[in-house]
Amino acid sequence: MVRKVFNKNRQLPPKLEAFIKKHHIPKEYLLVNRKMVTRGLLVGLFIAFIPMPFQMLAVLGVTPFLRFNVPIALAMCWLSNPFTMPPMYYMEYLTGCWLLHIPPIDNIEMTVDWFKENLEDIFIPLYTGTFFYSVTVAPAVYFLVNWLWIRSVRKERRDRSTPKS
Repeated sequence: MVRKVFNKNRQLPPKLEAFIKKHHIPKEYLLVNRKMVTRGLLVGLFIAFIPMPFQMLAVLGVTPFLRFNVPIALAMCWLSNPFTMPPMYYMEYLTGCWLLHIPPIDNIEMTVDWFKENLEDIFIPLYTGTFFYSVTVAPAVYFLVNWLWIRSVRKERRDRSTPKS
């Protein structure tokens, strides 16, 4: 099922094809197969959990070293957008506090001044929680999608091979 959705639109639009050719972008970064898609999910989610600016540039920086579907990885970075960042990073902070056995700060304010004053108190718990989610959620999604993809292909093959009465 997942494969069918991606394989419907195999042909690239002419403008995109010209852009890829002009800038010498390897087409393997746009491949839609199980390995490329799951790796794109892994890289994109791993970076999406990290509280840092320019997450999309980080994905592009990793691209020459790892092979993955770049558009999918970039889309995963958009999970941490201005609307989802506060609850996501607060969850990471609370998880980091729990893992480090540190009591969380009670009077949190969403102001730049508050963050400047309390950065040293929240930095280590926040990045501990970030590490936890990046290392657990991203691989979990990778293995889940990989397993679902394989299961879908096997079911499709089984359905094709069984005679219909």
